[in-house]
Amino acid sequence: MLGTSGEPESSDSLRTFGAVVQALREHAGLSREEFGDRVGLSKHTVASVELGRRMPDPTFAERSEAVLGNTGALRRAAQHLARQPGLAAWFRRWARLEATAITLYTYECRLIPGLLQTEAYARQLFDDELPPLADEQIEAQWEARAERQRLLRQRPNTEFSFVLEEHLFLRHTGGVDVTRELIDHVLEISVLRNVEIQIMPLVRESHAGLHGPMQLLEPPENKWFAYIEGPECGQFISDPKVVGVLQRRYARMRAQALSLEDSVSLLQRMRGDL
Repeated sequence: MLGTSGEPESSDSLRTFGAVVQALREHAGLSREEFGDRVGLSKHTVASVELGRRMPDPTFAERSEAVLGNTGALRRAAQHLARQPGLAAWFRRWARLEATAITLYTYECRLIPGLLQTEAYARQLFDDELPPLADEQIEAQWEARAERQRLLRQRPNTEFSFVLEEHLFLRHTGGVDVTRELIDHVLEISVLRNVEIQIMPLVRESHAGLHGPMQLLEPPENKWFAYIEGPECGQFISDPKVVGVLQRRYARMRAQALSLEDSVSLLQRMRGDL
């Protein structure tokens, strides 16, 4: 579960990893501030990691190894870190990158992306899961999803782009009332300066996204990654050639989708038809 600060609650693996970081840092004769300067973090973030209160980002271990003697201890310890409950195992690495991304692109043709879902819409998806989820599992999944959604407002310098198929709203998942609330929510999010939402029209003779949904992400280190999800699995992609292909597909879809203004107009018309 996430604490109110947005950091994961401490676990044995987080505390153990933090203790290793602290021991190596002190052995190197570095203060938290000095170490933080070398790995690009504040001393407060370093403290949170060392105390087991914060999940380090995916590049932390590598950056730290270079500063702390390349013993390999942090690389090995990082492999055993407990991840955020409420998120599918195959999605956890992506979620960690997502939390610090400076650019995040999402194309979806199956359902409204988690970052844009309302609670009622998300709970309908959870209710439809097979095998059925227990109440505590549903609560954990919604808490994790709601926490992720804060990124849209907490990271105003991050560019979020969504290309969504028109039929996602026409399906009326959860019923008319849920869809009405969903469209209102998406329209509200679309006003944010750092968010662009485009609708791919129902009728489109040429479509670059027929391979399926995808996500693209740029972390502060400016190396792009991609993520593709299927039934009960997900694929994290770091190969620059593959990521480059997906970037070109996404760029084509942005050109093929309705403009930002026309997308808003379409959503407003669909809202009025309910």
